[in-house]
Amino acid sequence: MNSWTAVVVVAVLLLVVFGIVWTMFQRNRSRALRQRFGPEYERMLGEHGSRSRAERELEHRRHRVERLSLRPLPADMRNRYAEAWNREQARFVDEPKAAVSEADHLVEEVMRERGYPVGAFDQQVADVSVDHAGVVENYRAAHEIAQREERGQASTEDLRKAMVYYRDLFRELLADTRPLPAGERR
Repeated sequence: MNSWTAVVVVAVLLLVVFGIVWTMFQRNRSRALRQRFGPEYERMLGEHGSRSRAERELEHRRHRVERLSLRPLPADMRNRYAEAWNREQARFVDEPKAAVSEADHLVEEVMRERGYPVGAFDQQVADVSVDHAGVVENYRAAHEIAQREERGQASTEDLRKAMVYYRDLFRELLADTRPLPAGERR
């Protein structure tokens, strides 16, 4: 075997090894994103029509949230918000529309206090999906019902569902009290 043949064989072997390592890296990355984002991963696949584009978006979300200064709420503030939530739940019986509207505001207020930027709903959902992927679809559904209510198109049962959906996210945001080790994100 001459030296050129040896170089070609080594180059081909290196390419094969690189291909195997790259494939394993991609699979591990996909698995980690699927575990972290749960149903949101599948939603993004459907929305983007491509695994690589969906995963790029999810990685972008993760990096964005890592740059935020998210913090747990102090116990007294958690208690104050929990009491406010209980008042709105009780208010639902007599004033379901007002209670749902206030539930939306309470969720945003807790997000703001925790360090999430609030404003554009789609960005809020993207940010929340990073650490609370299990309830982000509920958040979308609650918000959609609240918008329908503003147009007079939501039933009392729809409003009840919105309260339950908001409550799920609200509880997660409120209960997230673990301090983060330096340099680590949830």
